Amino acid sequence: MQPPKAPAPPGACDEQPRVTQDIAAEAAVWLARLHGPATSRAMQRACLAWQARSAAHRLAFERCTDTWQDVAGVQRDHIPAAPSEGRRLRPSGRRLALAVAALGCVSVGAVLLLWPTDTYSTGVGERRVIVLADGSRVTLNTATEVRVKLTDLRRLVTVARGEALFEVAKDASRPFVVQVAGTEVVATGTEFVVRYSPDAQADEALAVTLVEGQVVVQRVDGRAGRSPAVPLVMAPGQRVRIGPASTGDAVRIDRPLMDQTLAWQRGEVLFDDVALVDAVAEMNRYSATQITIETQALQQLRVGGAYRTGDNVGFAHALAQLYGLVVRARGDRLELVAK
Repeated sequence: MQPPKAPAPPGACDEQPRVTQDIAAEAAVWLARLHGPATSRAMQRACLAWQARSAAHRLAFERCTDTWQDVAGVQRDHIPAAPSEGRRLRPSGRRLALAVAALGCVSVGAVLLLWPTDTYSTGVGERRVIVLADGSRVTLNTATEVRVKLTDLRRLVTVARGEALFEVAKDASRPFVVQVAGTEVVATGTEFVVRYSPDAQADEALAVTLVEGQVVVQRVDGRAGRSPAVPLVMAPGQRVRIGPASTGDAVRIDRPLMDQTLAWQRGEVLFDDVALVDAVAEMNRYSATQITIETQALQQLRVGGAYRTGDNVGFAHALAQLYGLVVRARGDRLELVAK
């Protein structure tokens, strides 16, 4: 098949356009796709649209096409050893292999340049919704950072810290993989929450909660992670909690209240008979005004109810009124003390 070339616009300048490494890499990938088994009219139209973006795009594609045609004419005895009987390459496959070899320096660049890694983050108390190119939605909670890399083979998100809700667009040919702390969460179309506290000293550093669909939680190959020793298939409503390294190899499964797990999307935190120390730690995630507790005895008071994220002043005064405490301002923090 002769790859489609976009015609130059009337009155185009005779000056040679500058072809960047990125554009050259993209041209090489377009050519390989057009000579592959999945080529189609729609792909040809998309390629023409890509060439129409600039004179540099057209020139890059023409250069790649010329190289491709030169390589396709190489004598058979210059082709690497044929595969075993029953798996012989078709002529188009041989041309593809030769073209990739001839454009080796470009194709290596394509791997690195066509699939950039995008970083998204939120500050303390901030929420952010990201719509990825595949249609998936990622909602970042407070103080969260993720890195996203979408390729033809998979959709990869790395969670550096914080909490995110993933609403994955269905694509059976490209698994959606979330990597965090030596653990992978693999899905194709589903909804789940990942929460990671790299400095956690509590009973969990990583929690994966499945809202709907199905995911597999597994250890990253070659890494000493805290994840299950064998792949774990989660069911809707389940939560997998993995403790920090200091607590030993602890993997626990439970079923939390989903409304409580997702309350942060509404700007709320819901507590149901939790220790005051844990409630304060949760509220502190959303505010630069940190709350401290005077004594260990006060830390064990039980807390329930709904509170607004980021409103540590209101939360502290509500606790003070409820338990007969005093709120003392200490610079940029609030201290809860007994009367």
